[in-house]
Amino acid sequence: MSLFDLHGKVVAITGSSKGIGKAIAQRMADHGAKVVISSRKADACEAAAQEIRASGGDAHVIPANIGKKEDLQALVDGTVAQYGRLDVLVCNAAVNPYFGPSEQIPDDAYDRIMNSNVRSNLWLVNMALPHLKKAAGETGDASIVIVSSIGGLRGSATLGVYGISKAADMQLARTLATEHGPAKVRANCIAPGLIKTDMAKALWDDPVLLKKRCKDSPLLRIGEPDEIAGAAVFLAAPASGFMTGQTMVIDGGVTAGVPLSAFDD
Repeated sequence: MSLFDLHGKVVAITGSSKGIGKAIAQRMADHGAKVVISSRKADACEAAAQEIRASGGDAHVIPANIGKKEDLQALVDGTVAQYGRLDVLVCNAAVNPYFGPSEQIPDDAYDRIMNSNVRSNLWLVNMALPHLKKAAGETGDASIVIVSSIGGLRGSATLGVYGISKAADMQLARTLATEHGPAKVRANCIAPGLIKTDMAKALWDDPVLLKKRCKDSPLLRIGEPDEIAGAAVFLAAPASGFMTGQTMVIDGGVTAGVPLSAFDD
């Protein structure tokens, strides 16, 4: 069996109508998984699912707002109703309604960031766990993948609270790994650097900011959504069967160090 074979696996992915989530869904389907596309907008979900079906994949749509507990429960219930099981949960959806110093963040923005990026992940995982444990009992493995950010590893003058939420996601993965490893359910994080997505548009759409970020990266560029998808496939597949409680950093080398060229005028 291929180390990356996902045939027979059912994968539910939040925030999968575009960006990183969509790329993950497509690559999971390419490797044989049945995928559930979920985000707030049903039409965007259906468009993403149609692309997967057109390439020979199996995709089902269940729209959900991660801030609504009933929507998350419907996502889990609908996945099991459609496919009869749930093997892999990818918590990708997140929000960042505030860009600026943490001392000025409004309470409602703080609450939205922490509730959507941390609490909602815990809600969804807890709802999915009975099904993940059942799947793990049958196959020997189930997987939770949380898409975090290098913002959880570094300080920021403008994305401080978002970074706090992403650091919390890394700790959530460690906690889940410790609690549910005995049931053969693994939990890991992916921490992307700057990726060309709509959510990060403020950071790459400005030519000045983009030039500086590329100059500070050893690979001298920012990333594409598909460059995160492979890590998610790995974390869902037999290849990562002995990996749990970890965070995979995929950032073009930004957290490793600054290239010499960054100091050129």
